[in-house]
Amino acid sequence: MGHQIVIWWLIFKAQESKPKYISGLHWFNVAALMANALFISLHLVQTHLFYDGLAQDVTEESAQYSVIVLLIVVLMMENQRRGLFFGKPLDFVTRASQGLRKYHGYYFAWATIYTFWYHPMVMTQGHLLGFFYMFLILLQGSLFFTRAHLNPKWTIFVEVVVVIHALLVALMNSHNWPMFLFGFLGVFMVTQMYGLPLSQKMRWLLWSLFVGLIVVVYNFKGWEQAYEVIFVAGTEWAFVLLVSGLILFFQSDFIRKLVPLKKTKS
Repeated sequence: MGHQIVIWWLIFKAQESKPKYISGLHWFNVAALMANALFISLHLVQTHLFYDGLAQDVTEESAQYSVIVLLIVVLMMENQRRGLFFGKPLDFVTRASQGLRKYHGYYFAWATIYTFWYHPMVMTQGHLLGFFYMFLILLQGSLFFTRAHLNPKWTIFVEVVVVIHALLVALMNSHNWPMFLFGFLGVFMVTQMYGLPLSQKMRWLLWSLFVGLIVVVYNFKGWEQAYEVIFVAGTEWAFVLLVSGLILFFQSDFIRKLVPLKKTKS
């Protein structure tokens, strides 16, 4: 709780001061980095004293979906710059994500810190991979109002690390690793790649490698299961469209007329 309150307070103070984006660090960036380092150390001590984090009180799905929603919100906010499908922005997604740009930091901080404190800090391969990913997101979240926070190469790196994390965790737990690999890679190929300054030849090369890898894997696994490659990516895109539509619906004049504000008596 303390971790959450400190980061939220720093975000609030940063927005209140209306700073410019700079190449270095503001005072609140330094404070956020120090706060995260402190609470990471405290969580390590807490694990060795009591072991359990939030896992005893909340469900595993709540920790997983908090990060999944984070990834969906990123896709919405980045739609204006790189598009959602093959570099083509969807206007209604851009309009729906305007408010998210100002307030996303509060949710991102909650989702990351909640997931971080859900897991005990133990040295299994799965936990190490997960914490590495969490540390990247915490670092990105500490760099608000800096140019690094907006650097497309860095931000896409943070997004794409989930591919490695999901693949290795699926392999270690004997889950359906092709579904996770091609699902998250599919998001990169169709959406995230178009936010990078790549030549058309490089994009065609990456597409050739991606399709070739699918052919190799499903020649062995069986083409009757190839439909699963769309599960993860399709779910993310579907929720981007759904959430955007709902935001615009509840902001529409139809809803304002349906639920008129009560007039106060003079």
